[in-house]
Amino acid sequence: MNRSISAGSNKIVFMFLLVLVFSASRAADTFFVSLNGNDNNAGTKESPFATIARARNASREFASKTQPTIIYLRGGTYVFSQTLEFNERDKDLIIMPWQGESVVFTGGITVNPTKVLRLGRTEYKNEFPEFLQNKIGVLNLNEIGITDFGDLRSVGFSRPYAPSWLELFINDNPGQLARWPNDSTVMMGNVLDKGSIVRNGDQTNRGGKFGYGVSRPATWKHSNDIWISGYFNYGYAEDAVKLAGIDTIARTFTTVQPHLYGFESGKAWNRWYAYNVQEEIDQNGEYYLDRELGLLFFYLPSLITKLDLSLLKEPMVAIEGARNITIKNISFEVSRGMGVYLERSEGCLISDCVFRNLGSVAVSIGKGITPFESQKHEGSGQEASRLLGSLDQHLYENTTFNRQGGRNNRIVNCHIYNTGAGGVSLGGGDRKTLTPAGNSVENCRIHDFNRIEKSYRPAVSIDGVGNQILNCEIYNAPSMAILLHGNDHVLEYNNIYDVCREIDDQGAFYYGRDPSERGHKLRFNYFHHLGNNHRTSAIYHDDGACGMEVFGNIFFKAGTIPVLIGGGQDIVYRNNLFIDSPLGIHVDNRFQNWSRATLAKDGIIEKRLNTVKFDQPPYATRYPELASYWKQYPSVPKRLFFESNVFVKVKTTRKGEDSWYNWSDSNRVGDVYPYNWKMMDSRHFIPDDTQMMTPPGWQTLPVEKIGILKNYK
Repeated sequence: MNRSISAGSNKIVFMFLLVLVFSASRAADTFFVSLNGNDNNAGTKESPFATIARARNASREFASKTQPTIIYLRGGTYVFSQTLEFNERDKDLIIMPWQGESVVFTGGITVNPTKVLRLGRTEYKNEFPEFLQNKIGVLNLNEIGITDFGDLRSVGFSRPYAPSWLELFINDNPGQLARWPNDSTVMMGNVLDKGSIVRNGDQTNRGGKFGYGVSRPATWKHSNDIWISGYFNYGYAEDAVKLAGIDTIARTFTTVQPHLYGFESGKAWNRWYAYNVQEEIDQNGEYYLDRELGLLFFYLPSLITKLDLSLLKEPMVAIEGARNITIKNISFEVSRGMGVYLERSEGCLISDCVFRNLGSVAVSIGKGITPFESQKHEGSGQEASRLLGSLDQHLYENTTFNRQGGRNNRIVNCHIYNTGAGGVSLGGGDRKTLTPAGNSVENCRIHDFNRIEKSYRPAVSIDGVGNQILNCEIYNAPSMAILLHGNDHVLEYNNIYDVCREIDDQGAFYYGRDPSERGHKLRFNYFHHLGNNHRTSAIYHDDGACGMEVFGNIFFKAGTIPVLIGGGQDIVYRNNLFIDSPLGIHVDNRFQNWSRATLAKDGIIEKRLNTVKFDQPPYATRYPELASYWKQYPSVPKRLFFESNVFVKVKTTRKGEDSWYNWSDSNRVGDVYPYNWKMMDSRHFIPDDTQMMTPPGWQTLPVEKIGILKNYK
């Protein structure tokens, strides 16, 4: 027995000495990971691990640490075939490159360009015209072990988020499923069959049928998997559906899927383009995948330096229940899903990262990726409103009340672009208790974020309670920049331009259909050069939206209707500057006419107010005016205050009944531009308050603080 005890004691001493040697061989709480490492190594700079998961596991051994553990990544491309997960066991951890080395996280595969054959040297050359045979490359996916191509699916208004299909990226640029026309759209012809109108409760799932007035489809011989995308009815609801058939004699399309509102034509935006058309590979970046043969055909650039295919459907990194995890200076790219997912996390920071060439969003904070997005129903009648109300209410309660986004998580100084379905889904906070989360997106540049999905896929979708969007630059999008739900959010110092480039009846910033969503502050944002020839706004308070303070913003060429208030209440505009617009502010009473079904008994508004118990604390305490919502004729706009705003070269300052406005004499109207052109880009200006008649107490606008800032922390 004594010998046994002695042997055990020796073993303990040996293990203790081993730990001392291990600790002495590296800096305290510091690990290194290298593509040339080995997970059996010590995790030091000289003897690094091979995987981040191994370093994460090693960091968990320091449960009583007082300083953050740092995982240094040596330069290179780290390939993710599954999600890297962090959970409740992980805290106070920093993941970053070593001394500025370039680190890339990819959810795809890089293919050696030598694997690509010219079409003319293959047995498939007769599939294309002779003049293209030396301009098209062929990649056999079976030979490189890729068999999961993903499925093309309908993407559009009110359709769910999902990972993308396999995509091609050439020289770090996203490819395009071969389409026609290449850079324009075609007017829809007469609609012969609207298809089933899901919005009115028709669940027969019957596709529609409409005419086309061009000859090009007659050249499409491989027509079993062609899709069309367009605005098939309303101008805010882009959709994509598969073609069931093409009648080249009658020149008609028949679709597989219905469109939510049914197919209509005659409006300027009722246009379409076709994609996944083999015969239309005729310019750089276009490709077509023959799924039966596993052959990828694509237009060859003059030089291929890099060829990537997306594979991973799940997030590259998931942080669930962890605390104080920092990820910085890493590029997330080439994946069918998202970059980072956070849930129930606290104090986490995603800093100075690049997110590009992803099939979904860059980052999602909170469960589910879909904040309630079925925003509108254009006068479909009371019964239609009731039928849809049940679906809308289910989505509403399960996606915006508490997505468990944790607290005090930040996305800072990131560059997000070429994503498939928006930029950031920002949730957090509990709407039933009005508990704020303090999550934020700050100083981020977000652009070109609708490669695959356009409708209601904004740069930032913000919901929950008490979250922030600060100092972001958002641009180049067919639809909205920011979609808001929830309570008590703050949006400040953002620079938003070149959005709403395709749509009709939508705003760069958009929210609505829930009077309980209140307490928001929009301050010192710059909305400019928005929209197209359709009806577009900078701020759209839709369908009874309420409870917002809009202070110190600049609206310069900000759409056809810079501010649209659709029947709402308790909205304040102060100290704002409107420049160069046909109209400044529009207010209407839609709840008394075409949208009166929204206020009907058991309708959407009543359901949403009752869900939060609007006449009881905390709502009745935080927003006293809300408790008497039904007693004050909610069909009429009220308590809309406009004070100390300046309108320069605005043809009509406001539209709507005078009784709907609290319009102060402190508002100013003039024709002198309040800026000079000192910046290289004429889209930016420096207001000079001495050149205009400013209202008493006018607060000079801090334009130097708007947009992306250097050395932001």
